[in-house]
Amino acid sequence: MNSREHELVALRPKILSANVNPLMSFDEQFQNKTLRPIIKLQNDLFVLVFRNYITKHKNVFYTLSIDKRLNYIENAIQKDIKFRNSLKGMVIGQFTIEEYELYIQNSSSLNKRMMNLVIERLKSNLQLLEQECVH
Repeated sequence: MNSREHELVALRPKILSANVNPLMSFDEQFQNKTLRPIIKLQNDLFVLVFRNYITKHKNVFYTLSIDKRLNYIENAIQKDIKFRNSLKGMVIGQFTIEEYELYIQNSSSLNKRMMNLVIERLKSNLQLLEQECVH
């Protein structure tokens, strides 16, 4: 493993609940071994990027009820292709060469898993997004 690969993997948080075993599908193994740690590592960046997205869309997010804010997060990522591609790039840029080679073999289903994890992470950070409303 070269220096870049070693450093990338070393940066990632350990997620004890992210089990990997041979009985899991390839996608699930990749999700738990690679995607979940990277998405957790990038959490603060995702929050900042989403705050910027809210600002660029006239702060409508802050006028919504909690349920509608959760839907807003989901819709922003599912329907705004440029935004979704930007988020995907933040994850893919953290892949090792080997991980990227595995990813491109099944990118469609892995992208779905990746975006679902990002959506859930942003939803779980709703309070951090709401704080901007107060400032």
